[in-house]
Amino acid sequence: MDPVGFYFDFGSPYGYLASKRIDGIAARHGREVAWHAFLVGAAVKITGSASLFEQPLRGDYTIHDMHRFARLQGVPLKAPATLPAHSLAASRAYYWLFDQDAALAKAFANAVFDAIWGEGRDLSSPEAVAEVAASQGVDAKALLAAISSQPVKDRLREAIEAAMAKGVFGSPYFLVDGEGFWGMDRLDQVERWLETGGW
Repeated sequence: MDPVGFYFDFGSPYGYLASKRIDGIAARHGREVAWHAFLVGAAVKITGSASLFEQPLRGDYTIHDMHRFARLQGVPLKAPATLPAHSLAASRAYYWLFDQDAALAKAFANAVFDAIWGEGRDLSSPEAVAEVAASQGVDAKALLAAISSQPVKDRLREAIEAAMAKGVFGSPYFLVDGEGFWGMDRLDQVERWLETGGW
């Protein structure tokens, strides 16, 4: 069976919350999860929307809701001072690591999510991302050099284009056997689909 596709933006609190559940949901049904970093900002240029945090009324609701959702899920959530959180450097680093060691890239992704949303840290700078990577045993200098290189920039761009070609436009977004589900609140449907094969 194909892995469940998990598309996320590190700057998404709902991507963070989903990252805490998706592997367990898939495992209950004998499935693996393929993690894909994604930049919602790229899709915004096509959809014409804006970050949830930048939308009147909806932004205030999102701040309230993400904390409520985290309490329900029993995970820490501390928003960074600047919202939306910027995730370009972390996303480039993710794919640079992924192409060398997928397991390490996933550990890094979890550490980035925890730093941004569990601790409220600003990871907009490459140096801050490199610090998190170093905590996972990654050579910080090598990472800094890599994420400023054209091949790594191209790698992220290609990953984003491939995701959007599959219909991905937000975070989190899940692909289960070609069926797309957008949003943290669709995880129950994802599990039901995995259990039943669809409806």
